[in-house]
Parts: sequence; structure tokens; C-alpha cells
Amino acid sequence: MKFSTKDLSRAEQVFSITGLQVGLAGQPDAAPVLDRIDLQIRAGETHCLVGESGSGKSVTSLATMGLLPKDALEVTGGRIQLKEVEITAASPSRMRDLRAKRVAMIFQEPMTALNPVLRVGAQIEEVLNMHTDLSAAEAKARTLDIMEQVHLPDVPRIYQAFPHQLSGGQRQRIMIAMALVLEPDLLIADEPTTALDVTTQLQILKLIAEMQQRHGTAVLFITHDMGVVAEIADTVSVMQKGRIVETAPIRELLTDPQMDYTRKLLQAVPNLTPRPARPVNGADAVLDVDNLQMTYGGTGWFSRSEGVRAARDVTFDIAPGRTLGIVGESGSGKSTVARCIMRLIDPTGGRVCVAGSDIARLSRRQLQPHRKHFQIVFQDPYRSLNPRWTVARSLCEGPINFGQPKAQALEHAAELLELVDLPRDALWRYPHQFSGGQRQRIAIARAVAMKPDLLVADEAVSALDVSVQAQVLDLLDDVQKRFGIAMLFITHDLRVAAQICDDVLVMQKGQVVEHGPAGAVLADPQHSYTKSLIEAAPGRDWDFANFRAVSAPSAIQGATV
Repeated sequence: MKFSTKDLSRAEQVFSITGLQVGLAGQPDAAPVLDRIDLQIRAGETHCLVGESGSGKSVTSLATMGLLPKDALEVTGGRIQLKEVEITAASPSRMRDLRAKRVAMIFQEPMTALNPVLRVGAQIEEVLNMHTDLSAAEAKARTLDIMEQVHLPDVPRIYQAFPHQLSGGQRQRIMIAMALVLEPDLLIADEPTTALDVTTQLQILKLIAEMQQRHGTAVLFITHDMGVVAEIADTVSVMQKGRIVETAPIRELLTDPQMDYTRKLLQAVPNLTPRPARPVNGADAVLDVDNLQMTYGGTGWFSRSEGVRAARDVTFDIAPGRTLGIVGESGSGKSTVARCIMRLIDPTGGRVCVAGSDIARLSRRQLQPHRKHFQIVFQDPYRSLNPRWTVARSLCEGPINFGQPKAQALEHAAELLELVDLPRDALWRYPHQFSGGQRQRIAIARAVAMKPDLLVADEAVSALDVSVQAQVLDLLDDVQKRFGIAMLFITHDLRVAAQICDDVLVMQKGQVVEHGPAGAVLADPQHSYTKSLIEAAPGRDWDFANFRAVSAPSAIQGATV
């Protein structure tokens, strides 16, 4: 592996945190949220801050930006220094002046960070108008220039576009342009690639590295993805329960981690080595998809377009107890296929047979008795559960609707919670009282409550940190073994696909370009598109569990977009 080769020994220290403590506002006796944090970053350095959800990574970034939620969290000790400016002592007006000009931030979800009713060009210009004296013409020229620098296509068109008219990768590029247009001393990137597919993720990581080289920016990169850390980091700090437990150069941390917690994080990272193939038992397929078609638009009387063919001639089947993974970039048609199978949308052609019945053309009323045979686990555990319902009501709703007595459904719900390693008394709590990983366990329990023949997992672990992700993957595997469920696993993470899938189907622009056993597709891909996906996977050249590199060079360090 090609580690960072930057010589930072003579670089100026741009940013430092010394003894930082953050606590609950008005509760001096409560345990601190951040406990005596120390961290330093030099000019041109990429410092990765890693750890599980709840470890304090994002609180550290919010404290640096002066964005801690009022009346909830407050700095109770220590200093944050940005060159000559002490941020912890800065007034609100001083912090407004520093943001974007001296320190800027890229958020995880650009769709919520961008204003949906303003054109993206105007949003970049707003930064310039607030912090510079440039004329309107100069601000527009500067905006177009930074949009060119972040490699956006057709810049004049995108300048006039609204956020919803852009792809996820393009929106993230707009966020990077906004963050770097004033060439700040420090760039904070808080999980900027978590929701992106591997090829878009690679482009964004290369772009951040290129912009850093061009402007000499110090970067604080917050992530739970150790594959990304292996690609981009110069230095790494590991956080656990509000403390930094280990800090080291990237080579030292990955080859000789000193703390058990660091070793645990590294060993939880899935690799691209496919799982041992499970035997095919010859049973009839639970799911049989034949020549599935899905076209959006172009069907009205006055429409002149042919519409967008999101799925074309998709054919596959899944036997009981086996898992098929569908992988590909955003927009490849993965989720469209999953929604057609679940009949969340109506396919425009082909057959979808679940447990022996073709459900592709059934009406909503005709479909109702078949719903118990197929269930879905969605990507976002924070939105897949009704926040006003107790866990008991969420788990019992389906069985009761299909005629199970309430007392029996409640007992079964309690057994399911134990199955997913949650206590029985969690039945009477609400979703907001659980962590993200616990909510996903509840969502899995709800899906299994119907005793389905088919479970569809649509990016079910992409929002989880590596250790929780490993736990949920193990849980899915255990549930599948116990109940013999067939599983359709939608993911953009090839490492996850390698750990859980028996077979892999690769989609590009709505079509299947490669399909076969996971061992064959991932170890010896035949199609150029599959090869490009594997080459773009971060950390693919690293054996994290054994703390050693393999021969392939890094795709990020020293690369250009």
C-alpha cells in the first residue's frame, strides 16, 4: 500500500485543540461529552478522526465551528486555536466572520445542507457577498471558477440549477466549492462520502486531496470508514466515549495499533474476500424475476419522450437460505428493482414471482394477502420507524393485521427483541430512545415478525459505523440461518457484499452487466464496469484484520481527478 509521503515536519501548525471539555449545559455534575481532547493539524495535513457513533467526533467539529446547540451543550474547559485566533473565546459575531473565511465545513448530507429554493450558483455567491467586497460580476466569475475547479460538468447549466436537479455527487461538489471558495486555513469534512457509491466516493476523495494540494489547506476528516482512512490520512486520532485514545501516523496506526479499541475497529472492517459459498440445496426459488422492466415517464398521451428506462431485462432468482447482492453506482437501477419487487412501484413489464405467485400485475387489494411473504429493511433506521409508536406497536402491527391475537403477537415481539439482542422491556420504549444500530435491529425484528420467505435489505448497513455494521451483518446472517429466508441485499459497498452474499449481480444504467457466484464476480470480474467498481473500493488493498497491506497501490494519495 502507498501511504502518505508528505513531509509535514516543517509545515506550520494551523489548528490545535488543547484539553477541550464539552458538557451538558446547566448540568456540571453530568459526565462530560468530550473529556480533555488534544489534537493538532499542520498546513497541508489530512488528520482523520475516527470512532464509533456517539464517540464525540461530530461534537468536536461543531465545537470548532462554534455551532454547539444552545442550551444543550457547552464548552466547559480547554482551548481551540486556529492560528492566532482562540475560537473558544470568540464572540458570535467573530465566529460568523471566521466561518467560510478561515474555517469551513462539508456536511454529510448535502441535500439538507443546501437551500432547496436557491440556485446553487447563488448559494456559492452568497458566501462571497458576506465575506468579500467583490462586485456582482467578480463574484459570479469567482463562483464559475471554483465550480470548474471541483470538476462539475456543464458549469453554466449547473450554476442555474437547484439542488434537487443535481446528483448526490454533484451536490457534494457544490458543498466543497462553497467551503473552499475563500481558501480557508482549515476544512472540516464530516462524513462527506458515507452516502455515496464507491466511484463517486473515489472522485470526491480525490477532489478533496487535489484542492488541498492546490490551496495548502489543513483538513480534519471525520469518518467511521477505515477504508477511507487508509486511502487519505496522514495522521489518525481514534475516539472512544468522548476521549482520544490513540493518535499516530497512518502507517503506524494500521500496522501496529496500540489500543485494543483501535484493533477492534480495524478488525470490524469487512474486506473484499468473498465468504465461503453455501451449498445450493436445489429447492424451488423463493424469488424469480424474469425480464423485469421499469420505465419512468413517457407514457402520457401528449408525451414525446420515451421515458427513462431504469430497469431493462433484469432476470435472476434466489433460493431459500441464500443471499443475492445487487451492486452498482447510484442511478444504476438497484433500488428501482427492489421497489418493483416490493411493489412499492409498479413495474412496466416482466414477471416477479414470490413464493410461487406472480405479483407484478396484482392490484393493491389482490396484493394484500401476499405481503406477508416479502418484507423490507430500509437504509435509514431513523425514518423507517414511526416515532409516535412504541416498539411493541411497530412489531405487532403486521401480525395483528394478519389475524394473530394481540397477546400472542406481543409475546412473539418480545422473543424477536431477544433474537436481535435487545431486552424485552425495550417493547415499551420509543424509537428516539435507541441508537442507530439498535433501531436497525428493531427494523429487522419488525421485518422478521411476519415470518417472510423473502427479505429485501436496501442499503441496510450503509449508515452505520463499522463495528455496528459488523454486528448487524452477523444478525442478518443468523436470522437467515434460523428461518431459511431468501435475501436480496442492495448495496454500493462491495466489501459488505463480499461478507454476506452468495451471488452478486452488477447493474449499470438499468441493465445487468455481470451475474454469478460472489467468489467469481468479486475475485475475477469479467466486465470492465465491475472491475472499475472494485478498483474504486476504498481500502481494497488492505487486510485490516491482520494489520497488513497488500500489493496494490492507493488510488488517492498523490492522485488527481
